Amino acid sequence: MAELATIARPYAEAMFKAAAGADAKALSAQLATLVALTAGPEMRQFADSPRVVPIQVFDMIAGIAMSQGITFDVKVANLLRTVVDNGRLAALPEIAAQFQALVNTSTGVSDATIQSAFAIDETQLGGVVAALEKRFDRKLNAHVEITPELIGGVRVVVGDEVLDTSVKARLEQMKAALTAA
Repeated sequence: MAELATIARPYAEAMFKAAAGADAKALSAQLATLVALTAGPEMRQFADSPRVVPIQVFDMIAGIAMSQGITFDVKVANLLRTVVDNGRLAALPEIAAQFQALVNTSTGVSDATIQSAFAIDETQLGGVVAALEKRFDRKLNAHVEITPELIGGVRVVVGDEVLDTSVKARLEQMKAALTAA
């Protein structure tokens, strides 16, 4: 959705500028929590209702957060108020993603998704991440997904780069080589 990305960019950039000097990681975590609170279809339906004014939507989200013991930084609360006032609640997940990308760029860290056929324990993950950081020549913030279809090995996605050392990929390469002859 290019349109959603275009809508989200100014909000993410403004939040990033406002976060200068603050703990951007904490704000990013709060944005992720806010996205989780507002992700349900009921919340979207409530927010999109023509009978509901923006302050009611903001108060509803703030009330849910308070009932769960969650308090937001003033910057995050102001972002939420602005997004709700402008009827852009649907763009909140993209805003959070773009904000995280800006934080990663400023700190020299990249998000990495490691897909594995089997669970990876913490000690193994440390070794894998260290090897991947050398391979990609940057600090990585790794997230592991279990993907049994890989059969074995791992598939790593860092931005637009993919490193696929899975058994499934190797079998597909062998199949292509055998059928090409």
